[in-house]
Amino acid sequence: MADAKKIKVTLAKGVACTRKDHRATVRGLGLKWTNHTVEVVDTPCTRGMINKVSYLLRVVEQ
Repeated sequence: MADAKKIKVTLAKGVACTRKDHRATVRGLGLKWTNHTVEVVDTPCTRGMINKVSYLLRVVEQ
């Protein structure tokens, strides 16, 4: 997995007034607060999570 493609995901908006399952998805991506950035491995599972809460995120593919 050393050659696995990575994606930088940033939480652009707060999650205070969002649905519980969307908050759980954001937390599952490893994001904790607004403007927090993490690198995740590009898999179909993480792509689905990103698509679900795309209105809250900024994504940069590397």
